[in-house]
Amino acid sequence: MKTTYVIGLDFGTDSVRAILMNSHNGAVEETAVHYYQRWKSLPFCQPIENQFRQHPQDHIEGMEQTLLAVLKKANLKPEQIKGIGIDTTGSSPLPLTKEGHALAFETGFESNPNAMMILWKDHTAILEAAEINQHAKSFPVNYLQYVGGIYSSEWFWAKILHIIRADEEVKAHAYTWMEHCDYMAYVLVGNKDLGQFKRSRCAAGHKALWHTSWGGLPPEDFLIPLDPYLGKLRSRLYSETYTSDEIAGTLDPIWAKKLGLSEDTVIAVGTFDAHAGAVGAAIKENTLVRVMGTSTCDILVCTPQTIGSTTVRGVCGQVEGSVLPNWIGLEAGQSAFGDVLAWFKSILDWPMEHFVFSSPLLTEEQKTTLKETYHAEVIEKLTQSAQSLSLEEALPVALDWINGRRTPDADQALKGAISNLNLGTKTPHLFLALIHSICFGSKLIVDRFIEEGIQIDYVVGIGGVAKKNPFIMQTLANVLNCPVQVAASEQTPALGAAIYAAVAAGLHSNVETASKIMGSSYIATYTPEKDKVKALQPLQKEYVELGIAIEKLTHSSL
Repeated sequence: MKTTYVIGLDFGTDSVRAILMNSHNGAVEETAVHYYQRWKSLPFCQPIENQFRQHPQDHIEGMEQTLLAVLKKANLKPEQIKGIGIDTTGSSPLPLTKEGHALAFETGFESNPNAMMILWKDHTAILEAAEINQHAKSFPVNYLQYVGGIYSSEWFWAKILHIIRADEEVKAHAYTWMEHCDYMAYVLVGNKDLGQFKRSRCAAGHKALWHTSWGGLPPEDFLIPLDPYLGKLRSRLYSETYTSDEIAGTLDPIWAKKLGLSEDTVIAVGTFDAHAGAVGAAIKENTLVRVMGTSTCDILVCTPQTIGSTTVRGVCGQVEGSVLPNWIGLEAGQSAFGDVLAWFKSILDWPMEHFVFSSPLLTEEQKTTLKETYHAEVIEKLTQSAQSLSLEEALPVALDWINGRRTPDADQALKGAISNLNLGTKTPHLFLALIHSICFGSKLIVDRFIEEGIQIDYVVGIGGVAKKNPFIMQTLANVLNCPVQVAASEQTPALGAAIYAAVAAGLHSNVETASKIMGSSYIATYTPEKDKVKALQPLQKEYVELGIAIEKLTHSSL
């Protein structure tokens, strides 16, 4: 029997990655990355207003380029590629025409940010989210009970409500909306019937209030008072949803010819990156998988029998089948994790860019060398200096809410803060405070799950931060007072997408079996250091107290 292969496509914030995997032994045969060309200059974004939009052409170009790259390098026969799985950021909805075309491709909308994909980190819908939360209180059915009791500005309905109020032209021409993960699968199967296309259970349950107990999406009598458009939209969306081990369709003939693949190639139902990442890390019960990148998404799984009737407060949803079919997937996270440190680096970069790298005293060659060295070493040097600081001295305390708070208790109106500064505070002190902040924010998430009766024995870190910065991972283990393992794969979400594809294509019987064979191993385990566990506790208390003060200040001014 010929060896068979599957492809995982992982659409991140800045790029798309493709991996080609051997479905029999889990070996990653080829990889490719494509950075979104339009996104680089943020043409449709206004960061000061938390507006982040992406043009779907970036995603289609990236998908084509990465698929062609891995297939060319592998040089396999078309029939050996059995399936393609897709994961994306989310909630990242995109408006479509009645014909199923992205609105951004239509005449007159090519440069309209409101016609673009509304990226997960876009927080322009804070007021609409607050309105949805207030509106939900008046209904006998609690439509928020399976999303932690709070609807977020990061999610599907709030974003659409904001766009249709801000832009009448988009409202008039957006026949329907589709999550990023659904849209990419929809493109590959050839824009089949909108009404019959299989939508992601993960996206619908965690972000669009879909649940079987009330027959799918919230009813029209819930949506129409928010805006009549939402009532019409409901009938243009979907009733059923599907787990990502199921087949969305087979490869469209045009794409098959373009890629040199068979039209029998299976396209799996799409999903979100964090949930695929948990599968790629071979998630099991009582293990919290933390996808640690620009933000974090924290994923747990429980059996329906274990969780019973419990609905966990202040998380980002609990959805049957969103990670493993027939298991309850629970999602939490931080709106900023790596972004907190990236923000600080951008502050440091400004004087370097404007005074050092542009100095007329340097040759162009010297400028290039200096710039490359600086960017390669600045975080490493800061980490070394921060690591040498004593936890007993008076240290600044920071909040990680620089992009709002996701969990516990979503509140995107909140802002970051730093306290306890004095004339002795230096750059490494601030950097250490920010590292502590992202770890303390992680602790509040773990504490919330435990308070709600969810057992956590191990924590697994995946993503760039987990692999690149041992000091952050050791600090996290100390703050959580829990072992933290690091997955070996640098492409864990793409691994998970490939695992889903392998099951959808019939190469493995279920996701659990496939993940044991194809999932990532671990390269490191960080165990708590008792002296530092104790020394960090007063700083954690100050973090909580600062958070309470900032919450009061924020909401008293709104």
